[in-house]
Amino acid sequence: MQAKGQRSKILIVGSGFGGLGMAIRLKQQGIHDFKIIERAAEVGGTWRDNTYPGVACDVPSHLYSFSFIKNPNWSRVFPQGVEIQRYLIQCCDQENIRPHINFHTQLEKASWNARERIWEIHTSTGLYQAEILITATGHLADEHLPKIPGLEEFEGQVMHSARWNHELNLENQHVVVVGSGASAIQLVPEISKTAKSLTVLQRSAPYILPRPDRAYSESEKQLFRKDPDSMSALRHSLFWGNEYNFAQRRNLKSQIERVKKNCLQFLKHQISDPELQQKLTPNYEPGCKRLLLSNDYYPTFLKAHVTLEDSALAEVTKDSVLSQAENKFSADIIVFATGFEAARPPYAAKVVGKHGLSLEQQWSSGMQGYQSTTVHNFPNLFILNGPNTGSGHNSALYFLETQFDLILDALQFFEQEQIQVFEADQSAENSYMQELQQLSQGSVWLSESCKSWYLDPVSRKLTLVWPDYAHSFRDKNQHFIRSGYHYQYVESRQQKVV
Repeated sequence: MQAKGQRSKILIVGSGFGGLGMAIRLKQQGIHDFKIIERAAEVGGTWRDNTYPGVACDVPSHLYSFSFIKNPNWSRVFPQGVEIQRYLIQCCDQENIRPHINFHTQLEKASWNARERIWEIHTSTGLYQAEILITATGHLADEHLPKIPGLEEFEGQVMHSARWNHELNLENQHVVVVGSGASAIQLVPEISKTAKSLTVLQRSAPYILPRPDRAYSESEKQLFRKDPDSMSALRHSLFWGNEYNFAQRRNLKSQIERVKKNCLQFLKHQISDPELQQKLTPNYEPGCKRLLLSNDYYPTFLKAHVTLEDSALAEVTKDSVLSQAENKFSADIIVFATGFEAARPPYAAKVVGKHGLSLEQQWSSGMQGYQSTTVHNFPNLFILNGPNTGSGHNSALYFLETQFDLILDALQFFEQEQIQVFEADQSAENSYMQELQQLSQGSVWLSESCKSWYLDPVSRKLTLVWPDYAHSFRDKNQHFIRSGYHYQYVESRQQKVV
């Protein structure tokens, strides 16, 4: 006898920008039969979890927010993490999404039941059933901790930047930060203000540009409140400014040289010491990794108690760290700013399709999907932040909102045509992925010197980011492509292709 769980038409996993935005758009379209399961105690995803000193976004506030819930009250051009989290909570409560959310509920396994044509979702709080499953766990949901020899012998404190321990006092402590990416450049200047000594272990130097941040004046905020169209116009100009920057990812020599020149001039302006300059100079082309924005990262290394070690972490002892260059540094606290499990997302092991294989098994040589949102062998599954939905140059929310539109278009089509089950066609998916791989050829991501988390660690294919302008993602994926799927109908149990 089949176990009965909480049943809904749609189940969404996660309540960050993806899950919350999807829920709001469903309600706006008059669809109320959905549930959200959330492993934490509050909405927010990345911005709930990342609370390290200095946490902020490198996309401007008016672009890094929902186009359908504008916020005239952003305090700065670039939003602080705490303000983004406050915005997400406001969106949740303003749109009355909270009654749909079950908090403290961890996804354990989701399996497609072909006979019943339903997803069975096992969680830490019991069984759920849903006709349609939407995963919205985000690219930056699960932190990556490298396996380092001797780490278990370390007698001090260890934490990842995404799980910041606010009870830990850094005063008079020897702190080591492992990493030099987006999180590190924000937290390093803050840690330097209190730590006795700070050592940064840098595997590869980032390209950094000035952060053109400032507070919005009261008169500007008043204008936004009185004239919401002014926010739309600002959003439009910010978006197309970022689109202009995409050319450097295409490995266009003139664009690469322009960006490289600007970054290196900024470095020389802030750091005059030739030896330190050399350590902070990247050894790959700009655009391979996300360009970072900071006004205070470089000057931090001019402080007497701050050391930059341009070598990766090799080993940990009970009270120190050893770099690959065989230099030893005292350590009371080790902070790993080492990114996230993005190319191989942990949720993929928990989602099992019609042949008993998990997404992780099907993606053994890299993530792939059709329209970056659906996957063959996984009926009635939509993946927000799925394969090739990341952006190296523009706002992730633009991609998410395109996926919301695709899913709403699909749901309306299913309703009209009495479709009970849909599944991506394998050849349509393969053709879509082949086109994306062709687009990525010649890009900076696939250049020899590029070692980026955007690439799958096994296949070295570009599986995380969209290899073209952001607006082309919308052109291609705003609508559910009817011809690329197989269907089973409510009235007939035979498989058809439209």
